[in-house]
Amino acid sequence: MFKPMRKSAREIFDKDIIEILQEGEYGVLATIGENGYAYATPLSYVYYNDCVYFHCAVEGSKLDNIRHNNKVSLCVVGKTKVLPAEFSTEYESVIVFGTASEAEGEEKKEALLAIADKYSPEFKKEGLLYIDRAVSKTCVVKIQIDKMTGKARR
Repeated sequence: MFKPMRKSAREIFDKDIIEILQEGEYGVLATIGENGYAYATPLSYVYYNDCVYFHCAVEGSKLDNIRHNNKVSLCVVGKTKVLPAEFSTEYESVIVFGTASEAEGEEKKEALLAIADKYSPEFKKEGLLYIDRAVSKTCVVKIQIDKMTGKARR
């Protein structure tokens, strides 16, 4: 189902992949629309309980596409450094392949808390209040991971 990595010497695994996912500031979600076109959306996310979660509005192209075809990928780029004299770049990246679905109930609230903890850890109390006010007006999407690949030149 998935092709092997072409530059396998640069492939990274397990803890290195998880570290990039945990530390990544944002990812780019790829979905397929009813029109057959790919749709890529940058978004904030959290890696939590061996899944990826993100929040969004309760309607929009991302959700329309996920409802049409729930197979998605998420690309996260970690640290990079251009090496001008070598005409190259040091980099690290991860691609997550998985199945997206809307999180509900307690899972939804836990995911929102995990997102708040990742991006605003010093505002936990305010984050809880914000989540309580916004939870009914927010969609949380869970990506159940089928495969992850990572690649780096360090």
